[in-house]
Amino acid sequence: MKRKYFGIRLSPLQIVVHLVAWSLLAWLAWDYFSGNLGVNPIQAATQRSGRYAIIYLILSLSCTPLNTVFGFRQALTARRALGLYAFMFAATHLLIFTGVDFGFDWSLLKIEILEKRYILVGLATLTILSTLALTSFKWWMKRLGKNWKRLHKLVYLAGVLVVIHYAWAKKGDLFRLQGDILWPLIAGIVVLTLLFLRIPAVRKTAVQWRNRLQRRQTLRTIVQE
Repeated sequence: MKRKYFGIRLSPLQIVVHLVAWSLLAWLAWDYFSGNLGVNPIQAATQRSGRYAIIYLILSLSCTPLNTVFGFRQALTARRALGLYAFMFAATHLLIFTGVDFGFDWSLLKIEILEKRYILVGLATLTILSTLALTSFKWWMKRLGKNWKRLHKLVYLAGVLVVIHYAWAKKGDLFRLQGDILWPLIAGIVVLTLLFLRIPAVRKTAVQWRNRLQRRQTLRTIVQE
């Protein structure tokens, strides 16, 4: 149930999403400017903002399956906000890398981008998230019509790309299971599971399973009464 806060209708879950996201950003800024990020604060800030982006992107991908499998409809109210915060943290991640680390030195950045493939994958992911963030408003939904849904299915590709970016940045090889890949592997399994649950046949089976459990629970309640 949504209530009005400062003239804006928000569900309890939306409030939590907003508060946590801005708290994480404020915490990151505080740790950076107070010297709490260790001997290499720029690298730590870059990695932390990247992790936040991955977490929020995965959470946004989980909203529809949570509704489908568990009937948690409130998750759908937070989907847009989670996606926008994934973009915000990804943009922060890029800004720290290009601005703070490299001082917007485009000649050095060009060399870095061409030498490290994970940066190219990261840029591709951010391009997708930027496009989805810019077209997430109702005006674009009306203007694009059916193409809006097709466009926003690119979030699935972003989910896959961000896992590859994460693994390569950690100097791991997901396909050969080599290197520091524990967390990228976990993220990859979660993303693939969420995408699997979106397959129409799987989704239909999940809905039937959920409805069957609900009927059983209702019958048990009636019998106990």
